[in-house]
Amino acid sequence: MAEITTEMVKELRTATNAGVLDCRKALTEADGNFEKAVDILRKKGVAKAGTKGDRAANEGLIGTYIHPGSRQVGLVELNCESDFVARNEKFQELARDLAMHVVAARPLYLSKEEVPAEAVEKEKEIYRAQLAESNKPAAVIEKILDGKLEKWYSEVCLLEQPFVKDPDVVIRELVLRTVATLGENMRIRRFVRFEVGA
Repeated sequence: MAEITTEMVKELRTATNAGVLDCRKALTEADGNFEKAVDILRKKGVAKAGTKGDRAANEGLIGTYIHPGSRQVGLVELNCESDFVARNEKFQELARDLAMHVVAARPLYLSKEEVPAEAVEKEKEIYRAQLAESNKPAAVIEKILDGKLEKWYSEVCLLEQPFVKDPDVVIRELVLRTVATLGENMRIRRFVRFEVGA
């Protein structure tokens, strides 16, 4: 078992903004491994963030991003619980990043739940047609359909898309990380993307 020094706790605290006890516990659980301790804290933070989802989020701001050349712009309404958090630099940075992401990734819907049933059926028809000649059992085709549908959601739904600045993180997780950091419920209410001539 590695010795957990005050210096290690301080370094982890600086990197994560977590409390002293949480840092010490995470380092102990990770046997002194800094990266593992960060992961442990992030998982706990995101888990805590998930419990805040039912609280009302009626404050916030509109994040904007104008692409160089002023031919594309993204607007995102990002809500939180208090105007105090809405003025926070991390919250404002998230709103700007989301607006930039909207310009770059061109989402069509906010979430899976908002995709019209007819759009989902149309995609399924296309995939079924593609698989018609495969001679695979029906159960296997359904599994493949589910996988293709999930991939499609990750292309067209903002919350499911990989973040353009860090493709290892989806937008839903990016928002949850900020919830974990700032301690308030947040949600993307709506977004719009404009492009000259489109």
